Amino acid sequence: MLSKVFPIELQPGRQAQAEAIVREFASLGPAQEEGTLSFRVYADKNRPDYLLFVEHFADQAGYDAHTSSSAYQGLIAGQFVELIIQFVELDHELLVSC
Repeated sequence: MLSKVFPIELQPGRQAQAEAIVREFASLGPAQEEGTLSFRVYADKNRPDYLLFVEHFADQAGYDAHTSSSAYQGLIAGQFVELIIQFVELDHELLVSC
């Protein structure tokens, strides 16, 4: 399993717009993708203009299919990226799961 974590700093005042794009994307992209095991986006009520993406994929091919999908290209690489100040892509390996 491939785990990806993306802490994302948004442009000031763009939280609502970013959340709307992510909600639309979730149903069109990850929910339809065989290789995407989970797609979760968290907002921090104490930190405006910030989202944390936590995603799990079957393997690298699943992640590659996710990022090359038309939904990803149009909504995340297209609209969402315009709202970002900074993001970091972190790969993780599962150590424990209950």
